Amino acid sequence: MQGRTLRRTAAIAAAAGIALLVPFGATAAASAEEAVPASAPAPPGGFTRVFLDDFDGPAGSGIDRGNWIHQIGHSYPGGEPNWGTGEIASHTDSTENVALDGQGNLTITPRKQADGSWTSGRIETQRTDFAAPAGGVLRVEASIKQPDVTDANGMGYWPAFWMLGDAARPVGATNWPGIGEIDILESVNGRPSHFGAMHCGVAPGGPCNEFTGLTSGEQSCDGCRQSFSSYAVEYDRSTAVEEIRWYRDGVNYFTVRADQVDQQTWDSATKHGYFVILNVAMGGGFPGAFGGALPNDQTEPGHPMVVDYVQVSTRG
Repeated sequence: MQGRTLRRTAAIAAAAGIALLVPFGATAAASAEEAVPASAPAPPGGFTRVFLDDFDGPAGSGIDRGNWIHQIGHSYPGGEPNWGTGEIASHTDSTENVALDGQGNLTITPRKQADGSWTSGRIETQRTDFAAPAGGVLRVEASIKQPDVTDANGMGYWPAFWMLGDAARPVGATNWPGIGEIDILESVNGRPSHFGAMHCGVAPGGPCNEFTGLTSGEQSCDGCRQSFSSYAVEYDRSTAVEEIRWYRDGVNYFTVRADQVDQQTWDSATKHGYFVILNVAMGGGFPGAFGGALPNDQTEPGHPMVVDYVQVSTRG
C-alpha cells in the first residue's frame, strides 16, 4: 500500500473498513523467530543468490553505496510531493537516520527535530534488474524487526520493505501504478500486524482496485516488534498461471494470480526488473486509515526498523 499518488490518502482511508473485515490473523503465519539470525540463510533449494547485503560493519557507519542509494527529501525529482502518500518526514543520508548497528544489522530511525519536523530514511538498491526468468522464479526476502512501538506511542510510524518496477526510477515513479509495485512488508502505527500488497493497472479503480491495490488485509503478528521475522515474496513464472506469493517465516499467507487481472495489466506490472526499497515513513494515507495520518504528541521518535539482511535469488 505504498502507492505513489497523494490522491490515495483519502481513498485508502475510505477503504480501511474493508481491509479490517479480514479476520485479524485469520491467515497469519507462524510466530516470529526467537533468535536473531547470525547471517543470511542459504536460498531455498534450487535457487541461486543474485544479491545479498547482511549489513556487516562498524556501529554508526553508513550503508554500502555500491549496493544502495539514498533518496533525499520529500519526493523524487519531478515526482509527487510527499512521495505521493502524504508522509511528512524528510529523508536524509545522515547516519542519524540510516546506519549499521555493529551487530550485522541496518537501522532506519525516525527522528524528531527541535522545530517539530521529522526526518527518516529511504534507501533503494542500485540495481533495478531483479527479475523472474522466463519459466522461473524470483525470490526477494529480508529479516526484519519492526519498530518497537505500540498504538500508544507509535502513531504515524510506517515501516516498509517493498519493490518498484524498474521504469519508475527514470521518471520519479510518475508512471505508477502501471509499472508495478510489490509491498513485501508494511506495518502502521505500532499495530501488532503487517500487510502485503500488489499495485498495478491504473488509478483510481482499475483492475487492481487502486488506490488500495490487491491486498492481504491485516495479518496479526504479536512478536514482530520485539524479534526478527523473515518476509519474502516469490514471483513464480513456472506455474500454469503465474502467481506472486507472500511469506512470513516460511508460511505462504497470501497469493495473487495472473488471472485475477487482464494479461496486459499483469505483464506491465511484472515482466521487467525491479528495485528494492527499505524505508520508514511518518504519517500518510495508510497510517491515516488506522488513525495515524500524522504523528501525535505521544509519538516517540528514535525507534528503528532493524534489518538483518536483504537477499534476492532466482530459480530456473
